[in-house]
Amino acid sequence: MTYTADAVLERRRIRRKLTFWRVITFILLAAIILFAAIYINGSKPSRNIPHIAKISITGTIYNNEELLKRLKDVADSEMVKGVILDVSSPGGTTTGGEVIYDAVRRIADEKPVVTQVGTLAASAGYMIAIASDHVIAHKTSMIGSIGVLFQYPDISGLLDKVGVKFETIKSSPLKAEPNFFSPASDEAKAMIDNTVKDTYDWFVGLVKERRPMIPADKLPALTNGSVYTGRQALQHKLIDALGDQETSIAWLASKGVDKNLPVVEWKAETSPYNDLLSSAAMKLLLRNMGLSDQGSALFDEQISQRIFLDGMLSVWHGSSAEKQQ
Repeated sequence: MTYTADAVLERRRIRRKLTFWRVITFILLAAIILFAAIYINGSKPSRNIPHIAKISITGTIYNNEELLKRLKDVADSEMVKGVILDVSSPGGTTTGGEVIYDAVRRIADEKPVVTQVGTLAASAGYMIAIASDHVIAHKTSMIGSIGVLFQYPDISGLLDKVGVKFETIKSSPLKAEPNFFSPASDEAKAMIDNTVKDTYDWFVGLVKERRPMIPADKLPALTNGSVYTGRQALQHKLIDALGDQETSIAWLASKGVDKNLPVVEWKAETSPYNDLLSSAAMKLLLRNMGLSDQGSALFDEQISQRIFLDGMLSVWHGSSAEKQQ
């Protein structure tokens, strides 16, 4: 009986010790996590102190609500003294370029904005670049491809081969033209041609307004869809200087921005878990379609960014540029 009572007491003592050390371990882990969070946040420049904001605009251009909100927040922030746009894009939709262009101009009304071009700023990417007050590029960056296109497939020949006939009843001849299932009529082509030319004239007007140093007689040759290296673009006055982020900071300093201010990148506020799930779901779908992981990667890099673009496009289709991205 005495042995049993002693054993019970010993077990209780051991249990109390285990509880004590569990509590100590929990407190230590919580403290480590807290100090790590403080260290990480403390090591990053804060948006709550005066700084130079950096915003990256990469990939295919479209009407990106998250990016537009970020640009608006930068415009409204009293802590942002100057802005660096880091642009590397082959272009995208003309409407996407337009709304981002307007958002950048609203920032420039309040504080100096400089663009630094990475791999390329083509088509709608160049449209966004010239919304800033100063454009800087590397010697080998690709600049230009000023123009507009409208693309549509014609699968009528394929339908004829497989014996499929597509019938349409519509209110007027130009309704829903051109379409996938029959060759476009001359009237439909003329309609689309008019819209493309009108949008192109608007784009060229932006270039003329934002790059007044380009001689009027040189402008048509520079807006014919050609692309140029950074060195060539500087000669043609499509950009203002060659350089990098230090060059951008130096230009901001010439506009009264303290060059010693930290550069804080305003990144998209997305969840890594959502990105992971989206990527995994896409790969699973493509794998079920019979594509290998290499094929999935190719689809993601070359097609998925453009597959949902709608309307007229201002985008450079150079395959070499896409590989560099």
